[in-house]
Amino acid sequence: MTPAPKKVAVLGSTRGSSLQPVIDAIESRRLNAEIVGVVSNRKKSVILQRARSHGLNAIFVSIKGKNRAEFDAEVSGILRELNPDLILCIGYMRILSESFVKEWYGKAINVHPSLLPKHRGLMDLEVHRAVLDAGDRETGCTLHLIDEGVDSGPILVQNEIPVETNDSPESLKAKVQPLEGQAFIELIRSWPMEGRPQQ
Repeated sequence: MTPAPKKVAVLGSTRGSSLQPVIDAIESRRLNAEIVGVVSNRKKSVILQRARSHGLNAIFVSIKGKNRAEFDAEVSGILRELNPDLILCIGYMRILSESFVKEWYGKAINVHPSLLPKHRGLMDLEVHRAVLDAGDRETGCTLHLIDEGVDSGPILVQNEIPVETNDSPESLKAKVQPLEGQAFIELIRSWPMEGRPQQ
């Protein structure tokens, strides 16, 4: 008997490029999962457009007139209704409140474009520039549980590529980004992961 699809919710603010391989894998039946909702704090974000173009549940939550805790409480209410098995933060440009982290610890996962703990706390091209400045011979991406710190939660998946002598921050970003989608697919396929922290 085929197990029930894993229910995945997504939080995102930007393009959500790393979500596309997950969508493709689900649509081609290579991944037994269902995206139950894509939530964004930006009404015109590409990630919401991406969700709608695939017939997915695209949800905009306005930040207007709300502090961080109030906004996160609204998002948490939506997530409770969606009842996901895991929550993927893909380009989610918000610092999560303590109450949100506490409620969803063990289910909420972030992606970082480096091999954590290296270069934690940096974003986007800053990360790849730091990789080059440090003379790292390898880079990649990391999926980790979200905790109260910044890029500090337990590591779940890491995918690596070599750093070439002619790489730039832009070329590294272009090479690392496809690894993120692969990492998400690997994570969903193996979820729940053996030995992961419990809620």
